[in-house]
Amino acid sequence: MRNFDYSPLYRSTVGFDRLFSLLDNVGKPENAPAYPPYNIERTGEDSYRITMAVAGFAEGDLSIEAKQNSLTVTAERDEDDTSENEVLFRGIAARSFERRFQLADHVEVKNASLENGLLHIDLVREIPEAMKPRKISIGNSNKQIEAKKVKKAA
Repeated sequence: MRNFDYSPLYRSTVGFDRLFSLLDNVGKPENAPAYPPYNIERTGEDSYRITMAVAGFAEGDLSIEAKQNSLTVTAERDEDDTSENEVLFRGIAARSFERRFQLADHVEVKNASLENGLLHIDLVREIPEAMKPRKISIGNSNKQIEAKKVKKAA
């Protein structure tokens, strides 16, 4: 795999350090487990949905926390098996997990719901009014600059 050197871009940009750090980490293998599986969908121009397969977890077992451009979903599961039956094959993983997602600037969690073993987290990007592009009209100013008359000494 190729490695790219982003150092020339650091010299000509301001405030994009986080973006270049993310690009540096794209090619590196993740140490994070693949459990639970998830999808990320775009549901509109500025809205997204994360869907996680969390079969066997109740709402009380799940915790969602959004903090500083990071979304963390955790689930705590008691490992005690109180079932009287002997499990011959365990294909449904119901272990504790923690999954982190990096959020772009101004992306906020709007809603979360658990339905049929799927956790849906709805996200919306809301750019503040002060940061939205605005049109600036060019006014035709007819002001004339008057020169002061200087009295000559006689």
